[in-house]
Amino acid sequence: MSSAEAIAFLYSLRWFGAKFGLANTLKLAALAGNPQDGLRFIHVAGTNGKGSTCSMLESIYRAAGLRVGLFTSPHLVAFCERIQVNRQLISELEVARLMEQIRPWLLEFPPEDHPTFFEVVTVLALLYLRSQKCDLVIWETGLGGRLDATNIVRPLASVITNIQYDHQKYLGESLANIASEKAGIIKLETPLITGTESPEALEVIRNKANELRAPLTLVTPAHAHTPPLDKLTLPLLGEHQKMNAAVAVAVVRTLQAVIPCPEQAIRSGLLHVSWPGRLQLATLPSGQRVLLDGAHNLSGVESLVAALNTYFPGTKPALILGILQDKDWAHMCQALAPLASAMFLVPVHSERTVEPHGLAEVCRLANPQAMVAECGSLAEALAKASSFPFLTVAGSLYLIGEALELLHLLPMKAAQERGLNEWSVR
Repeated sequence: MSSAEAIAFLYSLRWFGAKFGLANTLKLAALAGNPQDGLRFIHVAGTNGKGSTCSMLESIYRAAGLRVGLFTSPHLVAFCERIQVNRQLISELEVARLMEQIRPWLLEFPPEDHPTFFEVVTVLALLYLRSQKCDLVIWETGLGGRLDATNIVRPLASVITNIQYDHQKYLGESLANIASEKAGIIKLETPLITGTESPEALEVIRNKANELRAPLTLVTPAHAHTPPLDKLTLPLLGEHQKMNAAVAVAVVRTLQAVIPCPEQAIRSGLLHVSWPGRLQLATLPSGQRVLLDGAHNLSGVESLVAALNTYFPGTKPALILGILQDKDWAHMCQALAPLASAMFLVPVHSERTVEPHGLAEVCRLANPQAMVAECGSLAEALAKASSFPFLTVAGSLYLIGEALELLHLLPMKAAQERGLNEWSVR
C-alpha cells in the first residue's frame, strides 16, 4: 500500500461514521496482539485544554529524558500530526505499512459493525507507539471518554482538564451529564487529576472517583500561581494556559514515585512547549500580525476574549470567523463581535459549517459599527483583510489548520487530509 492509497483508505473509513462503544476497538486491538498492554499511558479527557495539557506533559517528560509518544486529535493540516514520538510525526510510509497490516483484520467484522475511522486510527497508533518502544504515551480522548475508543487502555493516571458545554447532542445537555461521560476514563485505584471548577460536574467526578477508590487531586486556579508557575512565562498565551500547566504539573507530581521527574525538567518542559493554533501569534512578511486560535466553543471564545483584552488592550483587530453548526455559534459571535473593527465571515471546510450569512446577521447585531463581510472562502477573507495591521482568525480548529497552511506557517502540504477530521455519529 502506498502513502496515497493509505490516506484514501482512511478516507473510505469515514463512511462508517463515528460510534460510541469499546467492543470494536477491543476486538481490533486483540487481533493486533493488544499493543496497549506493552505501554504506559496518561489518559487525558476534558472539554477544553486537552491538547495543550497533553503537549505540556509530553514536553516535560521529554525534558526528563523519556521517549514520549503523543496521540491527539484532530490534526490541523496533516494526518501524521496525530501520532508523534518525541514530537517527530509518524511518517507517511509507516502509516501505509500499518494500514496494510490492519486491513486484513477488518474482514473479521460484519459489515454492520465495521470499525470506524477513529477506531482504526486508535489501534494504528497503539501499534506504532509500541514499535517505537515509548517509555510513556500521552493519550488524548477523542469525544467524551466513557465510550471513546481510547478508553481501552489502563493508564498510570487519568486526567480531566475541565468540564464545559460542548458536544451536548452526544454527551448530554447538563454539565453533570457531560462530566459523567468524561469520568468514564477513571479507573479502579488509579490516580485522577482534574481542574474542574463547576460544582455539579465536580460532584459527579468525585462520586465516580470514590466509587473506584481513585485518589483524586483537585487543581484550582490558585495552583496556577504556585512554584514553578509563579515565576515562569509560558510560551503559550492566555491565562487559561496557566491552569492547563497547573494540571500538568499536578500530574507529574502525582506520578513522581512511578516516573521520577526533576523540577528542572518541569520548568524546562513548560518553557519549551509548543502547540500550534492555540493563541498562536505570527507576524507575516507584510508586517501584519495574525493571532490564530482554535476557539471552537463558547468557553474557548471566552478565553480568547480574555486574551485579547489582556495582551492587546485597546486594539480592535479585524476578525475572520468560521464556526460549525453543532456549536453555540450565536453566543460565540456575540462574545467576539464587539472586540472587532471589521469582520469577515467564512465557511469552514465541513458539511457541518454555519453559512457566513447566518454568522453575519448575529455579528451585525452585536456590533453595528463594524464592517461585516460575507466571504466564500478563507482565502478570500485573508485577501480582503490583508490591509489590517492586526488580524484574528478563530472559531474552529479546522479553520485554523487551513489558515496555517494558506499563510505558510506550518511546514506541511497535505490540504486534502483536513477532510479526515470530519465525522458523524451513527
